[in-house]
Amino acid sequence: MKLTFSIANETDAGAIVALRNSAAEGLTRKYGTGSWSPVTTEKSVLRDPARPKFQRTLMAKEGPNIVATLCLQTKKPWAIDVAYFTEVKRALYLINMVVHPDWQRKSIGRLILKEAETQARNWPSDAIRLDAWDAKAGAGPFYAKCGFRETGRVVYRNAPLIYYEKLL
Repeated sequence: MKLTFSIANETDAGAIVALRNSAAEGLTRKYGTGSWSPVTTEKSVLRDPARPKFQRTLMAKEGPNIVATLCLQTKKPWAIDVAYFTEVKRALYLINMVVHPDWQRKSIGRLILKEAETQARNWPSDAIRLDAWDAKAGAGPFYAKCGFRETGRVVYRNAPLIYYEKLL
């Protein structure tokens, strides 16, 4: 397997939508309807490449196929409370990480996170922060295995969340 990494642009939006929706459908089939179930639209994906100074979508490709994506952004997501994190000068927030269901459990997630750390250091940033669902469908244990440290647990709008960070 030969992965390549790149930053998404407008022409990648349709493939990213398909990837995110495929992953959401897989989680919904496996765990039932939850916070992971909403459908992604092309309009929401197109916001990311339109703001490269503040937000970038990283893609992992196997040949021409996008097999994983994640987004790094400077703006704090609505469900994050910075009081739970280490004080740093510049933090990035990881959102919308997804690996195609056919490519899961093949180290793709671990590899795209490693690339995200490289991107974050070059941004530059001092930390990557994120939240994960505190549910069976949540990826908290995966982030912990990848070196992210749990910093807190909260419930936001009826969604139980676990906060994680990785200092760079």
